[in-house]
Amino acid sequence: MAVFTPVSFDEARRFLAGYDLGEVVELTAIAEGVENTNYRLETQAGSARRRFVLTLFEARTDEASLPFCLGLTAHLAGRGFPCPTPIEDRSGGWLGRLNGRAAAVIEWKTGAWLRHPSEADQAAAGAVLARLHQTASGFVGRRDNPVGPAMWRRLADRCAAGASGEDRSLLDQVEAALARLDDPPISHGLGDDLPVGAIHADYFPDNILFEEGAVSAVIDFYFGCTGPLVYDLAIALSAWGFDAEGRAMPEALAAFQRGYEAVRPLSEAERAALPRLGEAAALRFTVTRLHDRIFHDPSKLVTPKDPAVFLRRMDHWRALENA
Repeated sequence: MAVFTPVSFDEARRFLAGYDLGEVVELTAIAEGVENTNYRLETQAGSARRRFVLTLFEARTDEASLPFCLGLTAHLAGRGFPCPTPIEDRSGGWLGRLNGRAAAVIEWKTGAWLRHPSEADQAAAGAVLARLHQTASGFVGRRDNPVGPAMWRRLADRCAAGASGEDRSLLDQVEAALARLDDPPISHGLGDDLPVGAIHADYFPDNILFEEGAVSAVIDFYFGCTGPLVYDLAIALSAWGFDAEGRAMPEALAAFQRGYEAVRPLSEAERAALPRLGEAAALRFTVTRLHDRIFHDPSKLVTPKDPAVFLRRMDHWRALENA
């Protein structure tokens, strides 16, 4: 379970006193995610019962970035894009403090993420990502990528202090990939030489909800930042187009990209950059997962994810680049 900061019913009730949402009647920990603490919150005002997400932002989330993330979500939702709306408190703000953490209340969206999406689902998810990029084009906020190449280097250096056994072997492969992507520096590919805008940067299946065969919501914009749109596509393809062991699923990759390009066709420059950015995306998740596994706190109710499966994704993208 992703619960780092416990919240009691009474603590939630006192926090919600600053909102016009009625009385808290139910508070349930949400058992997925690895970054922040999330609770399903139900309130009652008269005969109306409503559901929200109460999120406490943990140490790895930069509080200064939250106005960008919540602002992007509000921008998209206000233009009809399927994502939750941040709820304002009585002062008109999105953020408060609860148990020492920045906290926000977000609209609950119905639906469920798909563990085994069909090709039609892949195409639908790709089309919605393209819609996100188009709808976000008027958003004026900017945020540097919080998990860009400089962070990969810092995390790898920190891993070196604690890696042993299998983790040491994985770190050696991470170091080789970092060296490869530094010649020329991958940061050039993440700069302004490609179409740039607000991106989700964590467009994984568990952040995309489906209902009745269609995408009902895109959630969790807390890695959102300003970056190349095709890098967001590379992250999404690395998340959707591979099986649980990290092996490429060509039909899934093709369906997702087909859905995306049906809405927003790639430029030739973006198409050429995609394999290298795919390798960069896979490296990002390898090094962050490796770091989380090495420095896992067993007292926290969260299970670290396997970093090795993203190394296999890097092999796929590198083969495409070299083809």
